[in-house]
Amino acid sequence: MYYKEIKKPSEALAQYSKALTTFNSIEEKFGLSDTYYFIGDIFYEQGKWNEALVNTNKSLALAKELDVLDQVQIAEKRLSEIYEKLNQPQEALAHFKLYNIAKDSISNNENVRNSVRAEMNFEFDKKEALQKKEQEKREVIYSEEAKRHQQQIVFVILFILLAFGIVFLIYNRLQLKKTLTLQKELAEYEQKALHLQMNPHFVFNCLGSISSFIVQNGTDSAIKYLSKFSKLMRLTLEYSKESLIPIDKEIESLQNYLELEQLRFNNKFNFSIIKSQEIEDDMALPPLLLQPFVENAIIHGVIPKKEMGSIAIRFEIEKESLLCTVEDSGIGFQQSKAQKENSVAAHKSMALDITKKRLEMIESVTRQKANVTMDEVKNEQGEIVGTKVTLHLPLQYQNNN
Repeated sequence: MYYKEIKKPSEALAQYSKALTTFNSIEEKFGLSDTYYFIGDIFYEQGKWNEALVNTNKSLALAKELDVLDQVQIAEKRLSEIYEKLNQPQEALAHFKLYNIAKDSISNNENVRNSVRAEMNFEFDKKEALQKKEQEKREVIYSEEAKRHQQQIVFVILFILLAFGIVFLIYNRLQLKKTLTLQKELAEYEQKALHLQMNPHFVFNCLGSISSFIVQNGTDSAIKYLSKFSKLMRLTLEYSKESLIPIDKEIESLQNYLELEQLRFNNKFNFSIIKSQEIEDDMALPPLLLQPFVENAIIHGVIPKKEMGSIAIRFEIEKESLLCTVEDSGIGFQQSKAQKENSVAAHKSMALDITKKRLEMIESVTRQKANVTMDEVKNEQGEIVGTKVTLHLPLQYQNNN
């Protein structure tokens, strides 16, 4: 083919001859058909129609034997052209028709191949689409499973954290409850200890009053005084067992105490005890809480005053608190304080200190305000006409004890 291109047909024919020998030796008929066609083509270009006809017929015969339609098509076309050059129109027409038949067969075969190819491509695309869809489905399932797995892990972690939090909260609350219980018990024990400290102090003051009364008034009056004192002591011992007593019991105790002090000081003062109708029957307060302030009102308030004195005790409810007031018409706490400091016999009142500590304990147990205020009472001219002590206590009830 190289020699043919450079216009050296003799060298080309020589090489084709060698090719025929080689193809014959290996029985390669397609190569023989091809080579005979190329040899005929060289003769055709040289105008050697008979030699071209012989070689082209050999190529056609082999192509038909092999059923190679492409080779049959070009061989029939060349034969039609050769017969036309040989002035044999009938043969030329016959081979041209055969050429068209081969061409149509090739076209049909091509169409069939294209159809088969298209069908195969369609099936392949369909299969590929199904595989892609299956792959996408698997990926979605895998993604959902991974997502569900992650959610399960998250839920497990959250559950563990929640369970740990609940356990920690329960433990914390139990510890807090235990601590609060211990604090409450400690406060109650401290309050009872302070209460027990106060009872001997109260008894000591009463016994002092009795001895003074015996010296001043004689045996008969002392016996009457002792009778009232024994009743008061019985009430005091009975109440001292409790951390809370009803307000009515506290009023009864104060009534006995004030009557004793009236006897002791020859009715130097009168007194009144008023309870608000808002106060319920089971409302309670710590026992002997007001007694030190009543004692102070008598000893350091009304007794140092020359005129007849008065003491008013009130129990009221104000803004979720129990107000207990002890008001006297004495000399006022500033003047009383000055007299005690100048007096040789002056001594520190343990009862007031103990009462303040008791109020602190009440405040720590109930977590509500419990305090005492002390004010001087003045008239319209601004003169001091007495002292008013007010205790602010939380509302407590007998069944809460």
